[in-house]
Amino acid sequence: QVQLVESGGGLVQAGGSLRLSCAASGSIFSINTMAWYRQAPGKQRELVAAISSGGSTNYADSVKGRFTISEDNAKNTVYLQMNSLKPEDTAVYYCNAEYGSSWWESWGQGTEVTVSS
Repeated sequence: QVQLVESGGGLVQAGGSLRLSCAASGSIFSINTMAWYRQAPGKQRELVAAISSGGSTNYADSVKGRFTISEDNAKNTVYLQMNSLKPEDTAVYYCNAEYGSSWWESWGQGTEVTVSS
């Protein structure tokens, strides 16, 4: 199994930046993809950014050019650098890992990001 712990959320003004961290533990050698999702109040959870074990990344159109997903394999940590934040980025952000040959999923507990206008 893979366990995930997020950190780095908080309150920021529009135009500001935050960096989220997701520390993975457990069967990290079996991780195929790690991703950040978010869920705003009253909305469905949506994919924000993902990074594969090979380093390929993809982003939601709404965050392209503003957010960057990266990983530090030595620390077993994935980051989400969020710049030029907008009020519509306000949400709970969740770290996700897909691992193993059956692509099981693991989720973190979520970290709240609030962007004030």
